[in-house]
Amino acid sequence: MAHEITDSNFKAEVLDHKGLALVDFWAPWCGPCRMQAPELDKLAALNKDVKICKINVDDHTATAQQYGVQSIPTLIFFKDGKAVDKSVGVTPAAALDVKAKGLLK
Repeated sequence: MAHEITDSNFKAEVLDHKGLALVDFWAPWCGPCRMQAPELDKLAALNKDVKICKINVDDHTATAQQYGVQSIPTLIFFKDGKAVDKSVGVTPAAALDVKAKGLLK
């Protein structure tokens, strides 16, 4: 299950994380973001090796701006603290799992 992060703990939660992390840049008013949430829960069940985080772009604009988020949902995979893959729009859990497995190699 995804857990909420903020601008202030982004470094500790994502950039300092050893391994693969997926960050969902979202907002509560965004319909596609609400559609993405259950897909992230499915990914969590499919792949225990991925740390799944969510950051609300309305409340935490600095991180969204830093990573060039212009549309939501935007999903960015980080491997050992480096952004390695980005997708925009609702992405099915199966497709995210395939990406994750490729990035874990």
